[in-house]
Amino acid sequence: MQVLVIGGGGREHALVWKIMQSSKVEKIYCAPGNAGTAEIAENIPIAADDINSLLEFASENDIGLTVVGPEQPLVLGIVDRFEEKGLRIFGPNAKAAELEGSKAFSKDIMKKYGLPTAEYKTFTSAESAAEYIKTKNHPLVVKADGLAAGKGVLLCQTNEEALAAVETIMGEKSFGDAGNQIVVEEFLEGQEVSVLAFCDGQTVLMMDSAQDHKAAYDGDKGPNTGGMGAYSPAPVFTEIMRQKVRDKIMLPMVRAMQQEGRPYKGILYAGLMLTKTGPQILEFNARFGDPETQPLLVRMESDIIPLFEACVDGTLDQCPLKWKDETSVCVVMAAEGYPESYEKGKPISGLKEANALSGVVVFHAGTKKQEDKVLTCGGRVLGVTATGKDTATAIARAYDAVDKIKWEGIHFRKDIGHRAGG
Repeated sequence: MQVLVIGGGGREHALVWKIMQSSKVEKIYCAPGNAGTAEIAENIPIAADDINSLLEFASENDIGLTVVGPEQPLVLGIVDRFEEKGLRIFGPNAKAAELEGSKAFSKDIMKKYGLPTAEYKTFTSAESAAEYIKTKNHPLVVKADGLAAGKGVLLCQTNEEALAAVETIMGEKSFGDAGNQIVVEEFLEGQEVSVLAFCDGQTVLMMDSAQDHKAAYDGDKGPNTGGMGAYSPAPVFTEIMRQKVRDKIMLPMVRAMQQEGRPYKGILYAGLMLTKTGPQILEFNARFGDPETQPLLVRMESDIIPLFEACVDGTLDQCPLKWKDETSVCVVMAAEGYPESYEKGKPISGLKEANALSGVVVFHAGTKKQEDKVLTCGGRVLGVTATGKDTATAIARAYDAVDKIKWEGIHFRKDIGHRAGG
């Protein structure tokens, strides 16, 4: 089988790396890919949101399965377009992907079907949002309704911060049209955990847990990013909690989407807050998380291709999912200035030395190849991922690898995995 992976980040490099291990796969293409995917797949210079060109490529190159990495092509309806042409593709269609494409839609579905989530209100005008905020006297979260690359969520401790967040999103249009509507919700306290599951419209097959580090700086300080690192499994996510999340959150949401005439196939990714009163849903995403995918896939023992195919075919109830009995940690190495403005085109050294370390895989994100050099080409540049018999070992291995990699203006957190006791 020939497989096409759509996207060019760390998540897609990890997907290509995992797919490559399947005996069912002969060749992998990645569009547009990065310097890391170029070493194990054939990069195709087509943007992830150029659906017409991707469709043409898949039709002409005997692609047996397409795997969509990022959220934007899903929300734009790439799955619908491919299926119309009789092409097999893994991911939710446009109606199902609205769970991520609109936070207001997602919250309304949760409310309608009684899923546990924070109290909220949606607004299409800054004035009405400001009036509502002034009636509150506790921390709030202000979210851009649409897609904002993981950065459209502003945590506000005071009313002043919340009003400033509204101005940032709706006034300054910092996230473009994603901020035409906003969601203002109560601030939840607890530990955050990411739960990803394979879905075929009816069955939910949950992956092991992971914890992401969203804030830019050590100690969970600074602005939200797309993610500065992650580890798996999360010790706080016990077997009892796992069953509760499956029965009270993941299955009910898949059933709700079926009820709404939006059957959900693909990856359902729940961002949860484990509060004193139980797990609460922060948001749903319609694809693999980044960087959670990196530590998850290095621990996944099962062949991933049969899982993708079962989601497409509706046979997921027949699939086992096995995990290696080890922990994993991914440290994101970013460009200085991320998540704000940053420079590109810096030469990277030490990649071979880092990759040669025991238990280490360096996944590329914002990189490109130029002649014999690898250059930085994005905010999040690398996802240095390591496995170990325990979290402390995995953390030590990951940071040993980080120390070997150099470029001008590196930024990374030095406390990834701290909540796991590492």
